[in-house]
Amino acid sequence: MTSKPSKTQTSFLRRLLVAHLIENDCNTVLKIVKATGMPRRTAQDTIKALHEIEVIIEQYSKGKYRVIDWGAVNKVWIENNLTHVCNVLSYPCVELELNRRTLE
Repeated sequence: MTSKPSKTQTSFLRRLLVAHLIENDCNTVLKIVKATGMPRRTAQDTIKALHEIEVIIEQYSKGKYRVIDWGAVNKVWIENNLTHVCNVLSYPCVELELNRRTLE
């Protein structure tokens, strides 16, 4: 029996995923929404909350973001555990990979 993930876990993993997407050119709210299916407001709020886990981002163009500093977060972990993160969050992993390439 698997337990339902806590709000803390899903919030943390969502933030890691959004930072990963921004790092990999899925760097606008619209692209994140299209890639994951998360509500627009959730994407916006997640971007704004990244500083709470010490991931520093900046808006460098109208609506475009980039990661400046990953802080204590190991960005390789998210790359290596993307399937797990998507499964916990109920986001489509295969579509994430496909959308990331086609959202330009």
